[in-house]
Amino acid sequence: MSEPRLRAKEWDAADGLAAKRAEFVLDEGDGGSGGGSGGEAVYLDGNSLGALPVAVPGRVEDVVRRQWGALRIRSWTESGWWTAPERIGDRIAPLVGAAAGQIVVGDSTSVNVFKAVVGAVRLARSADGAAGPARDEIVVDATTFPTDGYIAESAARMTGCTLRPVPPSDIPDALGDRTAAVLLNHVDYRTGRLHDLPALTAAVHAAGAYVVWDLCHSAGALPVGLDEHGVDLAVGCTYKYLNGGPGAPAYLYVRAELQDRFDSPLPGWNSHAEPFGMRPEYAPAPGALRGRVGTPDILSMLALEAALDVWDGVTVEAVRAKSLALTDFFLECVEAYVPEGRVECLTPRPHGERGSQIALRCPDAGDVMKRLIERGVVGDFRHPDVLRFGFTPLYVGFADTERAARVLAEVLAETGA
Repeated sequence: MSEPRLRAKEWDAADGLAAKRAEFVLDEGDGGSGGGSGGEAVYLDGNSLGALPVAVPGRVEDVVRRQWGALRIRSWTESGWWTAPERIGDRIAPLVGAAAGQIVVGDSTSVNVFKAVVGAVRLARSADGAAGPARDEIVVDATTFPTDGYIAESAARMTGCTLRPVPPSDIPDALGDRTAAVLLNHVDYRTGRLHDLPALTAAVHAAGAYVVWDLCHSAGALPVGLDEHGVDLAVGCTYKYLNGGPGAPAYLYVRAELQDRFDSPLPGWNSHAEPFGMRPEYAPAPGALRGRVGTPDILSMLALEAALDVWDGVTVEAVRAKSLALTDFFLECVEAYVPEGRVECLTPRPHGERGSQIALRCPDAGDVMKRLIERGVVGDFRHPDVLRFGFTPLYVGFADTERAARVLAEVLAETGA
């Protein structure tokens, strides 16, 4: 057995999170759907869709058969459906460094980005009043996930703002007294680069603007510190490192001090102060509830609630420590097994600049990933030439990591330069 494989075995034996693996449905021992070279399947695509927690199917069956099937409408009160968006938000809160009462779960990430960006512009304008020039600029991360850019552009048109795409490293110098809102990604979805949330948040505040952070690739993978760093608004999905399932509802964070001024562009009966009053005039509910819109998607929301049970007894700090160890080890194994020059690492090496994924560039990335998946190593491909490997410490181990690098080297040897 090779030296890296021996070390992987030792580290897995000493891993304080290793027991969590049993709480997920994984393809153990079948070599993956393609058969391939045998051995355990290695799932490194949790940065797109987290694995299924074993408790979820039974809980969903209860929701469908008993709560919906037997109790029916009574479940809005007797089963707690009505309070689910805030209750589940409070379970997510510790994972992103927030106190209770600031997160509401519901809608998609895209819808919540729209609410947050328009809401941030309105906050900036209400804070400035008639003093100074109009806040008429939205700054967006130039490397953002495309949908965030589309929504920011639409929000700019709706609010009469100019949209200004800026690389995150240049944002402090790009801000001014016309900046209303800044939309940033905590972790770059393509490269895995971790941006400096504390410093960038401080820079936005120094300019008198409001910041919106997209946490899709950081929540559940590393400490975020929303309250500690004074973040104004944040959004995130729940189907990646939080393992909520395909299309699981997203969430919206509104800092407590801003909630009484948060003016959502999507008011709905569910966020009304008297939701069953059916009044023609809108009056927003207090607190984070004003981030709600319409009827919550109960089936997927309660599946998410069950999935969050895997976080019982786990700290984000422990997850982060293992994440860094896994990604360090993967890069070490890639360097040991893969011929020099065959791949280029796009993910920063410093721990303070790395999320929980490794992105490798190679010319034939699409074909390489297809072959990896056939052999039971599941990552994903981003056009035109990026292999992405997401490391979810709750169910990925060091032996998985070594095997992924070893199979990658075998595939690259077969496909040639």
